[in-house]
Amino acid sequence: MLSRRPYSVAELRRALDKKFPDSPDIPSAITRLRQIGYLNDAKFAEAYASSLARVRAYGSHRIRRELKSKLVDYRVIDAAVENAFTAVNERELLERTLDKKVRTLRKPLTRPKIASLCQSLMRRGFRADDIMKAIRARPELNNVPYDVNLAEMEENQ
Repeated sequence: MLSRRPYSVAELRRALDKKFPDSPDIPSAITRLRQIGYLNDAKFAEAYASSLARVRAYGSHRIRRELKSKLVDYRVIDAAVENAFTAVNERELLERTLDKKVRTLRKPLTRPKIASLCQSLMRRGFRADDIMKAIRARPELNNVPYDVNLAEMEENQ
């Protein structure tokens, strides 16, 4: 199992319990794997958090949720997230993600589309105040009418 991908301690315990129910050897196997260094929550959390930040462009809140879903020890999560964002600036990550999202928005921009954009960025784990600052800093996203009448726009062209 460990040859395919790394696991947290609790995640591996759950997988082994599912594969080998009522096996008395699971605790000793996990202890042995921890002793020889194949199973380490701190290393797993740091590698996984760094990967999510660099490759997937997730914010700190999303990375915390992902690590919790992987059953990583809660004492390790904050240090791993902090370490992941020493190499990657979260604000620059937000700006890059926002650039990509704005390019895919269909024109004309409306307030509901901007709200959807904000929700999308929040799901990626960025803080709401950082998102609002980034959006307000962009002139193309400011002064957007609430609802645009498409028929009027076609007539004016």
